[in-house]
Amino acid sequence: MLLGIILVLVAIYLLRSELRRSGFRWALFVSSLSHLDARWFVGSCLFGLAGYYGRALRWLVLLRPMRPHPSQWNVFSATIIGFMSTAVLGRPGEFIRPYLIALKENVPFSSPIAAWVLERIYDLLISLAIFGFALSQLGKLEDVGPALSWVLAVGGWAVGILSAFCLLLLIGIRSYSDRIRGRLLDALGFLSEHHLDRARRFIETLIQGAESMRSVHSVPLLILYTIIEWILVAFCYLCLTRSFPPTMHFTIVDVLILMGFVSFGTIVQIPGVGGGVQVVAVLVLTKIFGLPVETATSFAVILWASTFVVIVPFGLALALHDGLSWRKLRQLEREAAS
Repeated sequence: MLLGIILVLVAIYLLRSELRRSGFRWALFVSSLSHLDARWFVGSCLFGLAGYYGRALRWLVLLRPMRPHPSQWNVFSATIIGFMSTAVLGRPGEFIRPYLIALKENVPFSSPIAAWVLERIYDLLISLAIFGFALSQLGKLEDVGPALSWVLAVGGWAVGILSAFCLLLLIGIRSYSDRIRGRLLDALGFLSEHHLDRARRFIETLIQGAESMRSVHSVPLLILYTIIEWILVAFCYLCLTRSFPPTMHFTIVDVLILMGFVSFGTIVQIPGVGGGVQVVAVLVLTKIFGLPVETATSFAVILWASTFVVIVPFGLALALHDGLSWRKLRQLEREAAS
């Protein structure tokens, strides 16, 4: 999370300097949006929606230790409503998804929270791997000096190795949960009683979530669904670059570089407008790919629309179907976060 916040803050600083020098040409911004290829844009939205179904399939695996036969529809509808709430309310809305699953599947709230923590770890691992690949490829660009090229390449491989280490640690928790719980708590013994209690609850939640990996088939399924989900995200980005004339020449490597950086921007969310995704996308497109800031901003707008806004009407429809008003969603958010 800290890495994502630092990346967004650096992006804001650099973009602020860019805008001070050149200003913002609204005519170019509008012109860039007007040349959007609707067919490719619809394709990106469809791949984005398919990714949410992939997330629901992964949740079915994560819930099996607590609920052997969870309802696929309950989990899928809660996923759509939850991400709609996140798009509108920001990060606090993320708690609505596990809270709804707990209500629909009649399981303790700690169970889907444990699944949610494990889900975030899997996504973080893939994000680290893609980000590491992006860094390593940046070092090969012609306009990057030899010293910076070496730093980027080493940094890329370091991030990739770190993600592999975290994955091994996660699998270790599956096999040696009691021993790892004790070691982690001993290592955190310097914390105050309040912070140690919070750390203990988080570790217990993580251990509980790792129970879903004790089955022989669980780990391959979780890895498979995670890879499928991110392949769908990659196709979403690919279609999006093809829909936008200034980026339609992007190669697969270019798309992965863009996705690798933007994946960390998703950590910082502003209710209703997203936040980090747009800022990092504009920075990468201007500083790495040389697009004008107005063109990059128009791309960030359609990126936000295809990955965040697209889920809102579906989430609202399902919320109304379940009898959830806006006031009720805000109440669920407060109850889940408390």
